[in-house]
Amino acid sequence: MKAASLKYRAGVSESRRVVVKIGSRVLVQRSGRPDRRRMAALTSEIARMRKQGHEVVVVTSGAVGAGMEALGMKTRPVLLPEVQMAAAVGQTRLMSRYDMLFSAKGLTVGQVLLTHTDFQHRLRQMNARRTIEALLRRGVVPIINENDVVSDEELKADLAFSDNDYLAALLVKLIRADLLILLTTVDGVREPDGNGKTRRLRYLDHITRKTLALVQAGEAGISKGGMGSKLHAAQIAASSGCSVVIANGTKPNVLSQVIAGEDVGTFVVPSAL
Repeated sequence: MKAASLKYRAGVSESRRVVVKIGSRVLVQRSGRPDRRRMAALTSEIARMRKQGHEVVVVTSGAVGAGMEALGMKTRPVLLPEVQMAAAVGQTRLMSRYDMLFSAKGLTVGQVLLTHTDFQHRLRQMNARRTIEALLRRGVVPIINENDVVSDEELKADLAFSDNDYLAALLVKLIRADLLILLTTVDGVREPDGNGKTRRLRYLDHITRKTLALVQAGEAGISKGGMGSKLHAAQIAASSGCSVVIANGTKPNVLSQVIAGEDVGTFVVPSAL
């Protein structure tokens, strides 16, 4: 099974355009406040990917956590207007940190705020694609986030930890990315091993209802980190011919290992293979 996994990953290092999705659970501590060391480590790896010749687009969560920190909130708010207020306060702070970290690596960042409805409106969709393409041509690292202040789809779906998995999948199709890396807090999709424990699935050649049912059951014990939404996103991306890796964003050098084609996380085989 490891040999098959490595075979599928053989072309990953040649990916021209990569979308890296960094979720809330990766970027924030248990308190909801941003984890600055982890953010610095991930931006360093992304800068390294850029120097290797990969175009990298970052889809990030974390605005609410940054807002909580600025407002002195000890726990994440529950009411939607307060969550959006925290996002409004935190968005500039989140981008300031990205700007500072990437600037130290000689890279410029550009912010793009999107909502799911932007992908349903042809003109807005075209404008978003042209803007991102222009940023990439100039060597800028686009930082994409859900526009939480005006969009409540994502925040209503999961007030505990809003996420951008679906947004990342739509973005893959919009800009024709070759690779989508979904960072979570577990080492990939896991299944029972028959001994009361679980094992990592090295790859998935397709995602079925059985796979999704396994993960949905796992949300209570087998698997953590919103794996159901990540598999749905992976399914969308893979159907467009994009390779997907679901990996643990809290582990050192995880992006470097993924882009090198190493057997980390779970590789989702694109439909074109």
